[in-house]
Amino acid sequence: MKKIIANRTNKIDASGIRKVFALGATLKDPVDFSIGQPDFDTPEELKQEAIKAIRDGFNKYSQTAGVELLKTKISEQVKKEFGWANPSVIVTSGVSGGLLLAFLALVDAGDEVIIPDPYFVIYKHVVNMLGGRCVFVDSYPDFRLPVEKIAEAITDRTKMIIVNSPCNPTGMVYSEREIKELADVAAAKDILVISDQIYEKFSYDGECKSVASYYDKTLLLRGFGKSYAMTGWRLGYAAAHESLKNVIEEMTKIQQYTFVCAPTPFQKAAIAAMDYDTSSFVAAYRKKRDILYDGLKDKFELIKPSGAFYAFVKAPDKSATEFVEKAIKNNVLVIPGSVFSEKDTHFRISYATSDEKIRQGVEILCKLA
Repeated sequence: MKKIIANRTNKIDASGIRKVFALGATLKDPVDFSIGQPDFDTPEELKQEAIKAIRDGFNKYSQTAGVELLKTKISEQVKKEFGWANPSVIVTSGVSGGLLLAFLALVDAGDEVIIPDPYFVIYKHVVNMLGGRCVFVDSYPDFRLPVEKIAEAITDRTKMIIVNSPCNPTGMVYSEREIKELADVAAAKDILVISDQIYEKFSYDGECKSVASYYDKTLLLRGFGKSYAMTGWRLGYAAAHESLKNVIEEMTKIQQYTFVCAPTPFQKAAIAAMDYDTSSFVAAYRKKRDILYDGLKDKFELIKPSGAFYAFVKAPDKSATEFVEKAIKNNVLVIPGSVFSEKDTHFRISYATSDEKIRQGVEILCKLA
């Protein structure tokens, strides 16, 4: 039979997260620590904004780069936060959509992309699919930003450095000092930084600093899905300093032929979301973080997460994958760390579930340990 599947598909794997998530649908009332989406519902006020937009007829394509009022609101926020005089903005179909557009616009075959390990899954697979080369920089065992190792990893082929803070899967929020040091390293070599800050509102022990505060050659990616529990609405944005206007222009050009635009009625609701106070959600997730950490710290080796809603826990077994299989047999869904890393020593917990389920899952995992 003639081969019909493109070779690039061999460079990516089916998501291990989605496999476990699908498995959860077959189990009876599992403790689901697998998927990274909030357990609270979209705030009613924001639902009503989306419903109103639909009823008012905002159901057609928006401009490719997004609804003008939303873009203006994003631009004003970015100006205020980073001091950029005239930032360029594109509204994307989720931060994942923004990442795909950015990689398509920036990565050529043979380009090197520096990625701290552990990392969010999409980075590795899309870079590989485009023929780029991932240069993983080990951040074990404390998962701090490995600035010196990143500096050592830079070569003439380095195209960009990716920073994810708060981090999925480790829950780390990088310090201001680490962020400044990375900005200095990138500036010295004139290297683009992609700052993936989808979890920026979920920072529990202080402010989450962005590389964009210290380095203009930063492509900022943020989203609405996690912060407002609208993951299915698929909304994010990319913003850049005026000196990187061409990057946003190329991403917009590619969006014309891929996503076309982000969902229009939800863009209208996102305008209201930008003024919505999420502090109560953050407080609830700080409490969940504490329940999980306090419950596991005596039985497992783990760094206390300071942001997002994940913990990256060292498995008591030699193989984290084998421990995950045990956990799933005991009705607890967790993700093997090898999904997010070149190592198989840890497993990821998403504590985006009820306090009761967190306590139940902690009890089972501690028994397994």
